[in-house]
Amino acid sequence: MECSEADCERPVAVELHIPWAENRYVCAAHARVLGQQDGVVPDPIVDNGDELLESER
Repeated sequence: MECSEADCERPVAVELHIPWAENRYVCAAHARVLGQQDGVVPDPIVDNGDELLESER
């Protein structure tokens, strides 16, 4: 599964629980940015743990 953010093809690594909107499944890079908003809870997806570590593409 790919990141839900527009124009991002990275694999999903985190589910973001967002109180004011639907949950999002995003890559590690987007999770780092979006997870800093107040109230947002990042939940790493254990099966995709390797995707939490960015690698050169």
